[in-house]
Amino acid sequence: MWGWWRFGKWTVLIMFLHIVAVLIFTKGFLLTRTELPHSSHCSDLSQSPCHSSSSSSSCWTKPAVDRLIIIVLDALRFDFVAPSSFFEQKQPWMDRLKVLQRMALENPSSAKIFKAIADPPTTSLQRLKGLTTGALPTFIDVGNSFGAPAIVEDNFIKQLIQNGKRVVMMGDDTWTQLFPDHFNKSYPYPSFNVKDLDTVDNGCIEHLLPSLHQQDWDVLIAHFLGVDHAGHIYGVDSIPMIEKLDQYNAVLEKVIEELQNQSGPGKLHENSLLLVMGDHGQTLNGDHGGGSPEEVETSIFAMSFKDLPYLPSEFVSSSCEPSKNMCISSIPQCHRSLVSPFHLEGAVIGRVNPELYALAVGTWNLDDNKTWNNQDETKLEEWLQNYVNVICTNSWQVKRYIDVYSASSVIGFSSEDLFHISDLYSEAEENRLNSTFYNNESSNTSLAILKRQIGAYFEFLSYVAELARSKWTEFNLKMMGTGIGIMLLSLYCHILAIRKLNKSYGVSLLLSRDSGISFGLLLASFTVLMRASSLLSNSYILKEGKVANFLLATTSIATLRFSFMKNKMLLEAATFLLLTFIFRIAIEVGLYKQASTSQFMSASSSWVLGISISESLWTFMAEIVPILALIILGCFLYKAISSYCWGIAKCVIMGTILSYLLIALHWISESNILDLAHFLKGFGKNYIPRTIYSIGLGQLSLLAFVPLFSKEETSNYKGSLFVKTISILSACSSTVIILQGKQGALVALGSLLAGYCMMRLQGIEQHTVRGAAEISILDPLPILQWSLLAVCLFFATGHWCTFDGLRYGAAFIGFDEFVLIPQAILLTIDTFGFSHILSVFGLPLFVAFSSMFNQTEHRSLFSIKLFWIFLVYGLITAITVTVTIVCVAIQRRHLMVWGLFAPKFVFDVVGLILTDVLIFMASIYYF
Repeated sequence: MWGWWRFGKWTVLIMFLHIVAVLIFTKGFLLTRTELPHSSHCSDLSQSPCHSSSSSSSCWTKPAVDRLIIIVLDALRFDFVAPSSFFEQKQPWMDRLKVLQRMALENPSSAKIFKAIADPPTTSLQRLKGLTTGALPTFIDVGNSFGAPAIVEDNFIKQLIQNGKRVVMMGDDTWTQLFPDHFNKSYPYPSFNVKDLDTVDNGCIEHLLPSLHQQDWDVLIAHFLGVDHAGHIYGVDSIPMIEKLDQYNAVLEKVIEELQNQSGPGKLHENSLLLVMGDHGQTLNGDHGGGSPEEVETSIFAMSFKDLPYLPSEFVSSSCEPSKNMCISSIPQCHRSLVSPFHLEGAVIGRVNPELYALAVGTWNLDDNKTWNNQDETKLEEWLQNYVNVICTNSWQVKRYIDVYSASSVIGFSSEDLFHISDLYSEAEENRLNSTFYNNESSNTSLAILKRQIGAYFEFLSYVAELARSKWTEFNLKMMGTGIGIMLLSLYCHILAIRKLNKSYGVSLLLSRDSGISFGLLLASFTVLMRASSLLSNSYILKEGKVANFLLATTSIATLRFSFMKNKMLLEAATFLLLTFIFRIAIEVGLYKQASTSQFMSASSSWVLGISISESLWTFMAEIVPILALIILGCFLYKAISSYCWGIAKCVIMGTILSYLLIALHWISESNILDLAHFLKGFGKNYIPRTIYSIGLGQLSLLAFVPLFSKEETSNYKGSLFVKTISILSACSSTVIILQGKQGALVALGSLLAGYCMMRLQGIEQHTVRGAAEISILDPLPILQWSLLAVCLFFATGHWCTFDGLRYGAAFIGFDEFVLIPQAILLTIDTFGFSHILSVFGLPLFVAFSSMFNQTEHRSLFSIKLFWIFLVYGLITAITVTVTIVCVAIQRRHLMVWGLFAPKFVFDVVGLILTDVLIFMASIYYF
């Protein structure tokens, strides 16, 4: 143990510095906005300048409707609702919600379709918080997506309860996590099993229609999840997605029919409002979380069951379909009347939308003729005056919030911003006060004055909204700077540790006896700096996998050049270069999450060959080739047993070969080619993956605990290292492969071939200088190539550094129900299996492989080389992450900070800490 501590103390110190640096920087960077503890009350009404002493209203405004039905369709894309004629090309998923289009077409004044623009990040939790509080989302909430904390700030649901309204909820259980003990009745269903398309939806359908006939609620919320889950698993262009949309259309038809039947005078839904809305959109791959147009564009359908007039054109921002009489308005998702009209937090960045307000209120009616009379204009003036009062109170609430926020927050808004806000608000108020002098003017003059007042309030609210979006998050620059400083200190410790190894034990980075620097060192250093510098650009972050592959190909070309110069290992060098090209193609395919599922193989077309994968030959190959790759991997392990392995290692590898057979059986059971018995299909779904997990856990337990009770053979330490490495890699590989799907075996085989080529080619630059101490020459270039290969594997397996790049379906392989710890472990293994876990534990193969050809190498030098490789690999990772941290600090006010830079930061720092932990564990295991 003392021998390990001489080297291992550096890994502990560096890991400690990284953890401290990440925690401090994160505390400064991912701060949530200041949440004020205040709540609005009816008594606040007297403070508002918009309130008239003669008003009979007991609270902010008179309730516009008696009952509100909110149906949330999770991940509702805008083109799911809008007619296909609004788009350049009709797609199979369009025009499926026909009942909404028909209502908007037949009743344009009382039923409208809106395009709603959500604020990123577009995770469900953040959008629900935005919908109910009216506030902008904060990035830190993404981390709570699997365990939503209760909302403590003022919100729509709280205001409903506070004002005596009864709320019923059914569907996504996130609502009950956000609002515990708020609902009179609730029917929550678990929401995180993305492979389950029906449980939540069926629960909503079971309770929704009967509830429409009941009188024990004022607000009903039904949150459907099937479309979101269908997108995650199958993508938008899929049969399950179309079936879900058709199911929703049938449900909405029944809901609207029931509401219309009960909307007559004196009936239950005489004054009800229906809102059908999405919380966010989704990409064609079914992902969401970022800020792309597909993700932020969702839809709202609002329908009143009263005869309503048309809204004045000044307040309508619609794009109209040329061939039909249908117009669709576009509004920010925060500009809506879902939030409590005027609670303190809710209207911070939004305004009461006039079109939604008109649908809800509908207190004026024009005659059905083209020529307005004086009575019509009087009614219009009355309606506009009511809306002026509403928007006035809305603006006063926003102004009050800004004042309180600036006084309470550490940073708040700048003095210049506050002055401009005050000027805009004062101007709007001045317009309102001056209007009192024109009460006796003509009707046309009064209408113009009212519209001017509304325009002034709109200008004020729009400015505040943009200001809040640009400065919502508070950054603690001192903590961020401290975190960066500690990261730089960790890099110094890394370099110091490597230098001490070089100095104390005769390990050299020089190419020869002269003082020239190794070409491998120069190329490796330049490549690391190039990759790190690329992370300062958002464009290069988006293409990170391609950048890493390009740099890997560049180093492979340099290696091929040395092979030609020395006329040896040309086959290995050419094979390695070919593999980089194959990984380049895999990265392109990996941009589509379906690439890791059988649905992609059977339903998508091949962009590479321009042929349909659905053709029988290619479908057969897609099913058979991964199984052949598994057989090749199994043969390699069998050869390792017969040639090198003994004892406990032999048992471990035999267990892996058994797991490979079970994986093949699992894939066959899911195949549509072979007609298996029904019992095998049911057995293969859950029991086979669980058996594989159990075998892997047993293998790791044997490798961890058996050496504690048995004395290791020390004479053949080189062979022992090789056996240990093969054992740990084989034990981990089966779980990683089954989680990755059929691509897993191909990726494993490709990485095995690439690793073999790297280990063979490291001999080109590695020499031994004959001397008394038998100094070993180490080349960092193969370690850099291994690191770049790990990055390529991350992207080639369908992952990318955003939260929608997580393959949630992998967490449910072998499970039907969501249990946090097992699913979190499986999701972590799927995300970081190839790129981190197998890569770190595979590093000692470089030492074992080269030492087999150097029979005179001392054991002490052998151990030093092992630690040297771990330190160099960790240094390469730490440099990249340090630049990422510096990048997000520089780009903290960038437009894409939450959609791109912050997720990249989270993935990189998690990967860094995971790498440190794995290096620590590997150093103990191998030493």
